[in-house]
Amino acid sequence: RVEGKIHVRKEVHGNSAISFSHPGWCGSQCVVQDFACRHSSQSVESSEEVTSFPLPIDVLPHRPPFLFIDRVTSLEVGVTAVGHWKLTGDEWFFPGHFPGRPTLPGVLMCEAIAQLGAYALLTDPVHQSKLPLFGGLDGARFRRQVGPGDELELQATLGHISARGGKGSGRALLNGKVACECDLMFVLVDR
Repeated sequence: RVEGKIHVRKEVHGNSAISFSHPGWCGSQCVVQDFACRHSSQSVESSEEVTSFPLPIDVLPHRPPFLFIDRVTSLEVGVTAVGHWKLTGDEWFFPGHFPGRPTLPGVLMCEAIAQLGAYALLTDPVHQSKLPLFGGLDGARFRRQVGPGDELELQATLGHISARGGKGSGRALLNGKVACECDLMFVLVDR
């Protein structure tokens, strides 16, 4: 049983965000979604309930067919996020990669992780006027094939961030097992 206090903290892209104070969980304060399902006994100090995070299309500059995050399920603003990408089989890359055995290109898993990291970064008002651009990719490992009908759970954590750029890392999980992991570097430019 987890006990703590939930507070409506601030507006994030027009939606209220909440912080959950609990020593030992995320270090100090986290922004969470679906807290009623994961924490059954808390005191709520506001009648305003958060039911979802901003849509990725409302936060990220990416647009279909190059927007890979369908939904975000966990967020610590400016620090970490968890999201999902459901592959329908209708994506533009499957017919050519590979005919007869459609496989998600590994580099697109890295891009999806980077987009989720950008989501975590851009929900912070300090960085909303910036555009994070790929600066590098290290330690990329591809451990599972991903195909039509699969859903990836994406995890991204930001590390050091300066006014000019930063670093992060992430994973893509398929059925709870690592399909891809990588370290990312990015530069920040004005939009």
